[in-house]
Amino acid sequence: MSWWKQALLALVLLLAAAAIWYSFFPGARQLAADWGLTQTPAVAAVPPGERGGGATQGSRRMAGGLASPVVTAPVTSATINDRLSAIGTGKSRHSVSVRPYTSGRLTEILVGPGMEIKAGEVIARMDAEAERIAVDRAELALDDARARLERINALRSSNTVTVVQQTEAELAVRNADLQLREARLALERREIVAPISGTVGILPVSPGDYVTSADQVATIDDRSEILIDFWVPERFARLLQVGAAITAQSVARPDETYRGTVAAIDNKVDPESRTLHVQAGIANPAATLRSGMAFRVIMQFPGESFPAVDPLSVQWSTEGAYVWVVRNGAAIRTPVRIVQRNTESVLVDGAFADGDQVVVEGVHAVREGQEIPVAGGDSSRRGT
Repeated sequence: MSWWKQALLALVLLLAAAAIWYSFFPGARQLAADWGLTQTPAVAAVPPGERGGGATQGSRRMAGGLASPVVTAPVTSATINDRLSAIGTGKSRHSVSVRPYTSGRLTEILVGPGMEIKAGEVIARMDAEAERIAVDRAELALDDARARLERINALRSSNTVTVVQQTEAELAVRNADLQLREARLALERREIVAPISGTVGILPVSPGDYVTSADQVATIDDRSEILIDFWVPERFARLLQVGAAITAQSVARPDETYRGTVAAIDNKVDPESRTLHVQAGIANPAATLRSGMAFRVIMQFPGESFPAVDPLSVQWSTEGAYVWVVRNGAAIRTPVRIVQRNTESVLVDGAFADGDQVVVEGVHAVREGQEIPVAGGDSSRRGT
């Protein structure tokens, strides 16, 4: 194919693409008029009964404003970031997994599942005969060391023994005392005691079991207060503070509401989820709440207010989003920044005044500074 045929084909394709863009692309007619490629389109044709004036009548209609009225809606105000709702998981204020210090065979278990115990109470006992023998042997050694020291002290007055012998005897007494303390500690550790006050969970062991320091004997939960771990979007980070009030609802029992406060805030935002770890505490005096339960946490904030406009009023150009504001009967093109899109409205950031109306129907025929006839205000909007 010769070059002029290729050029002609490219020109035809270009004109076809331009026609499709002009006919179907939103705002194309406005852009073409702004670029001076076309004339400002008339909204409605002149009825046959009014054609007597010819071009003069049509020009007068174009200069005086739109041929048909537009529909407007008021600019309202909406608040965002004023409420936080998150799902969190509860846990006991303190939870301990109890393990023995040493290995041995359990001879007695003194608690059962669901029992309330105090810190220091004995949970279970292990066989301790060897430790008792060690205590008796250490007591005998201490008695012997003390008796030897008394004899040396008595002989020291007559210079029968040296100062070195007296010092060695005193050191032997101290070593024997330490050995006795060590033996008693080993005997005490044959009893497994509760490190905190709380409720005993299901026991995984029975009397007669051989356990080591790695084996769990019991779990104890202090459920006087439930801590709820939840994560919030990073946009709320600057609004959070320790002591802030929260409302929690049990997912399993949504009719029950609990009041609490923020107990702790993490010092960094998770870079993967872009969320911040927060911990809140709620009282549990009746012990009806348990660790692992799911809660819906709700927090209230002052929030940020933005103008809200009808979604149909937002138009787009090469410079970005804008709306047509009707002020003093004339159209004003007002650039806006989209903040948030909702079902019934769009929150924007722009220069608005009290009582402003925005065009929601007939926007493609509106021009800057043009007088706009309004039909029924927002009451006629989409048949409402």
